[in-house]
Amino acid sequence: MVHFGRSALAGLVIGAGLAAALPPQPAIAADEIVRWKLASAYPGRMVQLGQLGKNLPKKLSAISGGKIRLRFFEPKALAPPLQYFDAIAKGAIDAAWTTPGYWYGKEKALVMFSSVPFGPSAGEYLAWFYYGGGEQLMDGIYKKHGLKSIICGMIAPEASGWFRKEIKTVADLKGLKMRFFGLGGRVMQKLGVATQLLAGGDIYPALERGTIDATEYSMPAIDLDLGFYQIAKHYYFPGWHQQSTLLELLINRKKWAALSKTQKAQFRVACGDNVREGFAEGEALQVKALTTLKSKGVKIHRWSPEILAAFKKAWDEVAREDSAADATFAKVWKSYATFRKDYRIWKDIGYLK
Repeated sequence: MVHFGRSALAGLVIGAGLAAALPPQPAIAADEIVRWKLASAYPGRMVQLGQLGKNLPKKLSAISGGKIRLRFFEPKALAPPLQYFDAIAKGAIDAAWTTPGYWYGKEKALVMFSSVPFGPSAGEYLAWFYYGGGEQLMDGIYKKHGLKSIICGMIAPEASGWFRKEIKTVADLKGLKMRFFGLGGRVMQKLGVATQLLAGGDIYPALERGTIDATEYSMPAIDLDLGFYQIAKHYYFPGWHQQSTLLELLINRKKWAALSKTQKAQFRVACGDNVREGFAEGEALQVKALTTLKSKGVKIHRWSPEILAAFKKAWDEVAREDSAADATFAKVWKSYATFRKDYRIWKDIGYLK
């Protein structure tokens, strides 16, 4: 038998009285079960780009207690990846695992939230996006189209491209047909390259058929997985066009609005973890991939200072032209450039060179 002293009994009586005096508390409504179709721009088996997306439904299910249920669909199962923007806006697809870099034809400025030529390191890029106004600018652009985007992944610097022949001068680039992503494609056009944007799964067949002469896609671990080394043996670095790359979860805005505050927070938490995982894993994978590529006869090259200078000059022209032609791009560019200018004060004194 448990015995209570007088003070303990008095406390119980007072506590019971206070509880009775308080107004009844409203019950917290249980979240509705979310069932969405998630279209992926990348094959689920693909290193990092695909795997980060395929594992996202598992993370969301775990932290939501099974209330958020996303069904992953491979590229083209619901729509071609380059058509996700319109399909989600219309409500034909609930959400997609993709990148803002695919939407240059819709909104030039959105590419700034994927990668920027001669752009920042991961830390600086995330600082601008989350604390320098980037996230608010991106949300405003997507809102006009009935879309909501959450940055949901990040990968380390990419390679600059795969070529069948060695590129010794800028003149060697002229006339090439090349798959190229984002704003870097505009730079290559300035140097006489005929560029086109292809989804990841379409690149190898195009290279094999000769539809394109060269390609860039991603980092060594991912490029190795896609087998480009079987056709092109000259692999160039650094990836001046993508020093950091952001990935997104693109959502129909009405679907997003229907979520509870808790569910929205769960999406943000899962995507934040994806950013961590993507960047850290990407940094860990590249040495082994490079070693494997060398063993398969791939020649690793670093661009000469002269060619890098030509890329930089062309990029400066593209940035000026797009800012002059598109007010939204100009607004985003101003925010980005101002942040980078101010950040340099910290970068110059805080980091080893």
